[in-house]
Amino acid sequence: MSHNEPDKMLASDSRQGDIASLKRRLTSLITDNFGTHRGLARMLLGEAEYLAGRVNPFLQPDLAATQRLVFVCLGNINRSAFAQGVAAANGLHTASIGLAASTGNPAFPMAIDTARRFSIDLAAHRATDFTDYEYRPGDLLLAMEIRHAHRLVRQGIPQAAIALLGHWATPHRIHLHDPHTLSGAYFRTCFSLIASAVRELATDCRNAGSPCVTA
Repeated sequence: MSHNEPDKMLASDSRQGDIASLKRRLTSLITDNFGTHRGLARMLLGEAEYLAGRVNPFLQPDLAATQRLVFVCLGNINRSAFAQGVAAANGLHTASIGLAASTGNPAFPMAIDTARRFSIDLAAHRATDFTDYEYRPGDLLLAMEIRHAHRLVRQGIPQAAIALLGHWATPHRIHLHDPHTLSGAYFRTCFSLIASAVRELATDCRNAGSPCVTA
């Protein structure tokens, strides 16, 4: 071995260490902010659909005619449950449902713990499946994902009665990825986005003189 070989090996080890550290930081950035790599991909696709104008029918609901905000996700134990809690705390007439929920299920423990950080109590929440929900004229269904909005249309909800909650979020996030079983950091990110969206929507409802405002 030449006298330069140890230096070369050390340099190689250092580069490999730097690459491994960069990969860990990148993975942490993705999981903390988007949940998973799939969550990042769906967020980017959602924003692309937004920029292309393909989700415009779900962006401008008639808030002046909205009597109740109905938040929609998949299981109604995380995202929509929390959104309902934030809406109620902001003086809005509200409900929440899941497209594939088990009616009566409690909120997920991580959701309950995370919601407390936002002064929202989900301990008494119980899920409602779409099949146990009865659409009323004046309901505005707020979906967390584009595919959920289209599914609601297929299941008979008027397109004009559906909107994408993430359009009101800061930062803008058309796709609000499901935090179920993911990290506490992503739960906080997701719930922060939802809280910002619901608060902004509440302001718009008040400005529109919406009858969904109860206080």
